[in-house]
Amino acid sequence: MSKPKNPNPEQGMQLQVEVDDTVAQGAYSNLALVAHNATEFVLDFIFVQPQQPKAKVRARIISSPGHTKRFLRALTENVARYEQTFGEIKEVTAGPDEAQIKLH
Repeated sequence: MSKPKNPNPEQGMQLQVEVDDTVAQGAYSNLALVAHNATEFVLDFIFVQPQQPKAKVRARIISSPGHTKRFLRALTENVARYEQTFGEIKEVTAGPDEAQIKLH
């Protein structure tokens, strides 16, 4: 007798994720640029040093619209959980030396 097929192969699959030492260090970002077209979103994470005329992209993530929406949902849920535990996150209005999220 053959084994029944799983109608949703992603269910029940365990994903093992590995992080190498360099990636595990992370990269600090205080500015994000977001752009999109019909098939993808591009998220550039940038570090801006105070009073410096140049900034450097630390990471660029290119993602499908569906995955980007799931990522947005995950961020929204996690911010809500964070605020339930630690209180409301105060948004600082960016001055000339502070960066903020930019949308394109």
